[in-house]
Amino acid sequence: MTQTASLIEIGAEDLPLHCPTGNTPTWNYHPRVFLDVTDTGEVKCPYCGTVYKLKPGTVIKGHH
Repeated sequence: MTQTASLIEIGAEDLPLHCPTGNTPTWNYHPRVFLDVTDTGEVKCPYCGTVYKLKPGTVIKGHH
């Protein structure tokens, strides 16, 4: 059985971004890691492979 990684679009309200998020199923939990999505607009979790991508038009204020 092959498990495919999820793609989750996030907005400024989701920053600072960490994985797992509050919506992650309990069976898929791993140590919390903070991810920097502000530089490239997309980041992949090194634990579970979930890809987080900024929603089009997202304005980030004060997160550098």
